[in-house]
This record gives sequence, structure tokens and C-alpha cells, in this order.
Amino acid sequence: MDTLTAIRERRSIKKYDPSHKMTDSEINTLMEQALLSPTSFNMQNWRFVVVKDQEIKDKLKAVSFNQAQVSDASIVVVICGDLKASEKNPQRYWRNTPEAVQNQIVPMIGGFYNDKPQLQRDEVMRSSGMAGQNIMLAAKAMGYDTCPMIGFDPTKVAEIINLPEDYILSFMIVVGKATQGANPRAGQLDFSEVVSFDSF
Repeated sequence: MDTLTAIRERRSIKKYDPSHKMTDSEINTLMEQALLSPTSFNMQNWRFVVVKDQEIKDKLKAVSFNQAQVSDASIVVVICGDLKASEKNPQRYWRNTPEAVQNQIVPMIGGFYNDKPQLQRDEVMRSSGMAGQNIMLAAKAMGYDTCPMIGFDPTKVAEIINLPEDYILSFMIVVGKATQGANPRAGQLDFSEVVSFDSF
């Protein structure tokens, strides 16, 4: 499936086959695509908790307004982010580059992000959004469907997945085999309303 087709055909699916299991190989392939998503300064500040265990999926469902797709989908990917990624050995993000590049870029990371909690949070959300789109498009190309979700209690989800200190939840994506397609698109805004050229 080419990228434009995947974009057009990706929909937020609510009904999944609860008996379908993704293979570990499929899950790894899917998540490898997430790791190719861009991040500022190559910080790779996203973190992914892939929930396969049915008992844990059921717990997540209970704190997600009992939405069936959480327990019925093959996996739930909880997308999180490390708020302090800029402070955690940033040299590793540039370890494969020439020393001159490292000496130029690495000091800039801390100067740009350290002690700026709002910027750190914003960056996690930007990175998570781009990674999430990679996951959803890759899943579609692999023959799976997805649904991005914010309808959950973040405090309780954090407890269930043992979210570390200095991390934050962004959103969840369920992935699985659809048993029912999406409803017709609800109503796209006109191109002219949302796209401007050169200025508003």
C-alpha cells in the first residue's frame, strides 16, 4: 500500500476481532516504524508501552470509559514521553556522527530544553503525535486498523503501566483486525477554510 492510499484509508475503528492476535514479528515491525519518526535534536523522547496481555488490556478498558476497543483490539500502544530527555546523556543521540558535529549539537540540546518544563512537555506532545501517525499509517499498510484515543483517566493508566517519574502520557492507539468499518466521514472542512498560502 502506498503512503497516499494509507492516509486516505486510515480511519478510527471502534470494533475489533477479540480473537485475533498479532505476532511478535508483526508488532516489532510496527514499532520499528514508530522509532523512525522525527524528534527535535534527535532526542527520541517518545516511549511506547505495547500492551498485549489481556488482563492488562481489560484494566485499561476499565479506566477508559469501558470502551470495548481497548480490550478487543490485538494490542494497545500507550504513547508516553520522557520530559527530561534533554538531560539524560544527550551525547548518545548523536553518537554516530563526527566528533565536530557532536561538539556543536549536543551542548545546544540542554541549552534549548533544560529548566523549561512547558517546552519539554510541548516537545513530548509533538514527538508523540508524529510517532502515533507513523504507527497508524504503518498498521494500515500492514493490513491492520487503529484508533487513537484520549478517552481515559491518565492517572489510572499511569498506575497500570508503572509510568516512571519525569514521564508523561500522550495518547493511546489500539491496533487490530476490524470487524466493522468506520462510519462515513463526519464532515471535512473545506480546503479553503483550513489551508492558506503565505499568510492568513
